[in-house]
Amino acid sequence: MSGRDGSLRPGRLGPGDVLRVGAAGLRARPARVILSALGIAIGIATMIAVIGISSSSREELLRRLDRLGTNLLTVAPGQTMFGEEARLPAGALAMVERIRPVRTAAATGAVEATVRRTHHIPETVTGGIAVQAASTGLLTTLEGAVVAGTWLNEATARRPAVVLGATAARRLGLARTGVQVWMGGRWFTVIGILGPMPLAPEIERSALVGFPAAARLLGFDGSPTTIYERSSDETVEQVREVLPRTVNPENPDEVAVSRPSDALAAKAAAAGAFTGLLLGLGAVALLVGGVGVANTMVISVLERRREIGLRRSLGATRGQVRIQFLAESLLLSALGGVVGAALGAAATLAYALSRGWPPVVPPWALGGAVAAALLIGTAAGIYPAMRAARLSPTVALATA
Repeated sequence: MSGRDGSLRPGRLGPGDVLRVGAAGLRARPARVILSALGIAIGIATMIAVIGISSSSREELLRRLDRLGTNLLTVAPGQTMFGEEARLPAGALAMVERIRPVRTAAATGAVEATVRRTHHIPETVTGGIAVQAASTGLLTTLEGAVVAGTWLNEATARRPAVVLGATAARRLGLARTGVQVWMGGRWFTVIGILGPMPLAPEIERSALVGFPAAARLLGFDGSPTTIYERSSDETVEQVREVLPRTVNPENPDEVAVSRPSDALAAKAAAAGAFTGLLLGLGAVALLVGGVGVANTMVISVLERRREIGLRRSLGATRGQVRIQFLAESLLLSALGGVVGAALGAAATLAYALSRGWPPVVPPWALGGAVAAALLIGTAAGIYPAMRAARLSPTVALATA
């Protein structure tokens, strides 16, 4: 184009022109473009899937915490000053129930007995099932559910009746009630089977009998080994502070108080630590994809020397040639980034739905992934673009 003084000046390339020129260069080599974009897409898809699956898992854990509640505390015997295992007083449950903010409380006590399908099975074969005495308020306190049969009441708590946790029932091969199991040298009738209890997994592995029956039939001494307590969310910390002095006024240091929901919260927090490692692997894959883009662009410069020389001869400046090849690199990386983001989101959706989790893909992850792809494309295209711009028109036409 002509300037005001009549001299010829190179025309300017607008954004639309740059995109058209860059896209034209990519359309000329579709197979190579697809393979190069695939390298970027794999890296982006890996990173999106890692972030999405981790976020979905964390969201599921947080929802479980909301459903289960964070107001459950457990009281267990700690250690004496001599390193021996302490004991909770026999009246510890009644003392906990007298704390004003406490809504409900229950206790279990370890019983020296084994449970087996028949007396022909050796006592050493326990299947990891613990026998425990349980107060009748345990199911209410733990907010558990009976999937078969019924829970202990004032009557059955005095009889040779047993309620099995979900894991205990599975290990004994039982799915219905009314059958008998051999426990402590006599037969007990299974009257109930419990559902899962995420906040009290030890109950899932237990065979539970009433406190009176355990004392009369199994030699239980009446001392609880675990007390479960629920209070309002606002008073949990206050109750936690007074529990040791309430349970054992003489030796409060021998009482251990914990909140089971803290384990789920810690699991949700720990999910991010493992995510960092997987993100590193995704970044390596993305870097490899960037090297592939750079290689593709370098080869493109070598193959298109005639085109570069012709454009320079027709008046294209070094800057315009540089912008053309940089635009091709950015479009190639953007294509891989968009495809990778879609694949990563789809993988997250499929995995989360297969596990029953809420699918979560943070918007910042999608935006960051495309931005990372463009950054890789820029870095990968700078050298080829500068190399193309340095080619002399006469040399390019002569060597093409």
